[in-house]
Amino acid sequence: MDAKALVEGMQRSRVLLVVVAAILILAAMYGGLAAILGGRVPSGVTVDGVAIGGMSPRDATITLDRALSTKATQPVHLSVPSHTVDIQPGAAGLRLDVPGTVSGLTGFTLNPLQMWAHLTGSGSQPLQHAIDREKLTAAVTKAAGALDHPAKQGSITFTGGRATAVPSVAGSKVRVAETTNAVVAAWPRQQNVRAVVTATRATVSAAEIRRAAQEFAVPAMSGPVTFVAGRSTFVLAPGQYAPALSAAVDATGRLGLRINMSALMVAIRVAEPGVETDAADATVKLVAGKPRVVPAVTGTRFDDGPSTSSRFRLAVTSPARTVRMRLVLVPPEVTTAVATGWRINAPISTFTTQFPVNPPRTNNIKIATARLNGTVIRPGGQFSLNATLGQRTAAKGYREAPVIYGGRLVSDFGGGVSQVSTTTFNAAFFAGVRIDQHLAHSFYIKRYPEGREATVSWPDVDQKWTNDTGSGILIQASTKGSDLTVTLWGTKKWDIEAVKGPRRNVVQPKVIVDPKPSCVPQLPTPGFDVTVTQVFKRNGAQVRKVSFDTHYIPEDNVTCTHRAVATQPPR
Repeated sequence: MDAKALVEGMQRSRVLLVVVAAILILAAMYGGLAAILGGRVPSGVTVDGVAIGGMSPRDATITLDRALSTKATQPVHLSVPSHTVDIQPGAAGLRLDVPGTVSGLTGFTLNPLQMWAHLTGSGSQPLQHAIDREKLTAAVTKAAGALDHPAKQGSITFTGGRATAVPSVAGSKVRVAETTNAVVAAWPRQQNVRAVVTATRATVSAAEIRRAAQEFAVPAMSGPVTFVAGRSTFVLAPGQYAPALSAAVDATGRLGLRINMSALMVAIRVAEPGVETDAADATVKLVAGKPRVVPAVTGTRFDDGPSTSSRFRLAVTSPARTVRMRLVLVPPEVTTAVATGWRINAPISTFTTQFPVNPPRTNNIKIATARLNGTVIRPGGQFSLNATLGQRTAAKGYREAPVIYGGRLVSDFGGGVSQVSTTTFNAAFFAGVRIDQHLAHSFYIKRYPEGREATVSWPDVDQKWTNDTGSGILIQASTKGSDLTVTLWGTKKWDIEAVKGPRRNVVQPKVIVDPKPSCVPQLPTPGFDVTVTQVFKRNGAQVRKVSFDTHYIPEDNVTCTHRAVATQPPR
């Protein structure tokens, strides 16, 4: 090869190298530009009105999260023409996918068209989202319960002595599948979605309402109805018995006359209150100092059964507007023979206590005694003093008087009723009935027998005993002077002897000086334990024994220094 050819070959090689180098440089620049553009959102891009063009994926994600946070939690308003129910997106499985939206707008590409779009701008882009179809269907189903409007059946009302036709009204029912599709199509662009509904028709037609009005409704309100019951005759106007009438629809859409016998009987009893009489149980009362059986009384009432309903239906739908009602006898629960069989014929025990001078306390004792007097406990029945007296309140006439609370005397309504309890307890003790519940006073009170007394307080502290004597028991309770006496009448079963043991574990009281206005003074009494034995005898022979153990705390010596309080307690 000559020199000239060699030079020309070298020149061509240099040109080729320059061209290749230029191509490589351009390719590198193109790839670098692609890499730069792929790490940014295309210029001019908006998502749901939010500009994120030119941003990094991280910045774009933060910007969209902030701007669309309200949209992500804003409820979907699902509505029918008359009502709207809100569906919460989170609970309904509706979720915005901001990371997915951003990732779809970025990423490396060598496509010149896509690169050109990055440089020149891509405009508005869709907001990606995810939907849990199962959760959304459940939410729409729940909302449908509030959006559904059942058809209203036509009927006839009976008010003001007139029959009024009420036309049927069509309803609507949400179609869950189609409504779910409507939410999917609208969200998240729209929050207001109209539910897809199907109209529902009532089964009672206008023709049926006209038939019912003609056949029974208008005749029922056309005039008064006469009732004949025994020797009594009375009349009810349509306005009086109308509350007992209504129109009922059956499965075929046919209306019929319904009669509410309870409402009809109210109207009848208001119009003629003197026909029915109450039954009265037989009982035992003291008459002239002796127990006497008060005979039972049989009552009468209107027959409110099917026959009366049928007669009334015929009367209101026919010209002969008269109802003949039967009177049925109402037997007493306790007959005269049963009360006679209680064998209440003589005193079986009696006990007397003396109460001190204290007008409020005496008032309470007399009220409770009067309530207790005459109480009858049937054979096998249980006596409860609280159930017999009820709560002691000012409305019943009780006044505030000393009671024991927390080891100290305080004032409360019904103070003194514990003396009625103690007297009754001793009468029950010597009658030999089964003692079920009793509680001694917290400290010993000298007017009561040691270990043989019972306090009472509403509603928990009670005196209860069961009449297991085999006969009935009548309680006679009375006051005379400062004496309170309770006598139990029945048939004597036991001779009872009380044996008291010695005091044990004696504790001396403390001395307390109290300046508070609420202070109630106390006299000192030691605390101690004592046992009383109840000995059951029959015909002089001992049958069994029952022991009662009682613990008394000391009654402290309390002096009240407040000048408005007495220095010594009423004892």
